[in-house]
Amino acid sequence: MDIKYKSKKAAAEFAVTLVPKGQFIGVGSGSTVNIFIDELSKYKTIIPGCVPSSEQTRINLIKNGLKVVSLDEGYPLTMYFDGADELNRDGQMIKGGGGALTREKIVAAASAKFICIIDDSKLVESLGKFPLPLEVIPMAAVYVKAELVKLGGIASTRTNFQTDNGNIILDVIGLDLSDPDYLEKTINSITGVVTNGLFASRKCDEVIIGSIEGVESRCFD
Repeated sequence: MDIKYKSKKAAAEFAVTLVPKGQFIGVGSGSTVNIFIDELSKYKTIIPGCVPSSEQTRINLIKNGLKVVSLDEGYPLTMYFDGADELNRDGQMIKGGGGALTREKIVAAASAKFICIIDDSKLVESLGKFPLPLEVIPMAAVYVKAELVKLGGIASTRTNFQTDNGNIILDVIGLDLSDPDYLEKTINSITGVVTNGLFASRKCDEVIIGSIEGVESRCFD
């Protein structure tokens, strides 16, 4: 078991202890969340249902014996558990490395509390080393790329990938992310962009950080 996996597992095990008994929860996607789902399966008798943020998460939940419900059934959600590709000191994130950013944003917005589960390698002083994903309607790709150039960004289409919503992902580098909230809103205003992977307007409320030293919890206003 390598160090990074141990760190993710430690964070996931702690996060499971926060799951509210008898309440529907939202479940995100990614490698750390997959470990969280494995741990969650040990507590399935206290969870009436989970709202998944991706098709892969839905499959994984069912495989682990957990009940899957739609957002229509579970809304409003008490808690949402998800990972991040990068997280800064203010609780703002880049997400979408796995391409599920739109549904992740929807479930996060529908939840009273967003708990992020990461290993310590995901903590950054400033966002932007990880390319920023955008879910884009295919027809709009050439226009969106041109608009991103005006913002200083260079976008490439993720090859051989289609989102659960039938769209494409653009991965963008070169943007100024010093004001994540402003940039999130600016990019989302470009016609053809479904959403982008900045979680600044709806940042996490609490982060669980796993490391070789143990687990740390931080809360954000």
